[in-house]
Amino acid sequence: MTLLDDDVQADLAPAEPQAPDERLDPRVELLWQVNAALGWIVWISLAAVALFVFDRSPAWASLMAPVAATYVMQVPTRRYRHFVFRVGPADVRVAHGWLWRTESVVLHSRIQHVDTRQGPVERMMGLATVVIFTAGSVGAMVAIPGLATARAEALRDELVRLSGTDDAV
Repeated sequence: MTLLDDDVQADLAPAEPQAPDERLDPRVELLWQVNAALGWIVWISLAAVALFVFDRSPAWASLMAPVAATYVMQVPTRRYRHFVFRVGPADVRVAHGWLWRTESVVLHSRIQHVDTRQGPVERMMGLATVVIFTAGSVGAMVAIPGLATARAEALRDELVRLSGTDDAV
């Protein structure tokens, strides 16, 4: 004899096991550090030129160096640590952000097509980005960056299969 009604027992039944959260390839942290460093070099150079043109000491631009170094060393690391994704039986979930957290859920039925992309530095490092395009206009694209090229291609093909579409680029 059970103490609980059948309806209550059905509600307490263990849920289907979820797919585990996946992490990005650790090399993406270095990629993001390189991109951040290049961006800071551009900004510091522009500040130095502007200060020189306006008869100010370009040494002020050097005050940006500690800020830039801290940013380059900290932000990509935190960004990497706080980026996870999961491909479930009905949807794809992507969560990222350490100050402002964003969680996206894309139903397989809403996927229009899936791309893999690589910039020149990503290609050199053997990384790629999977881009999921969905039906709708707001938030119609979800990207999963920093995957090993083989994993990105396998994920793209898996999402195409799960969504029932047949047009991966």
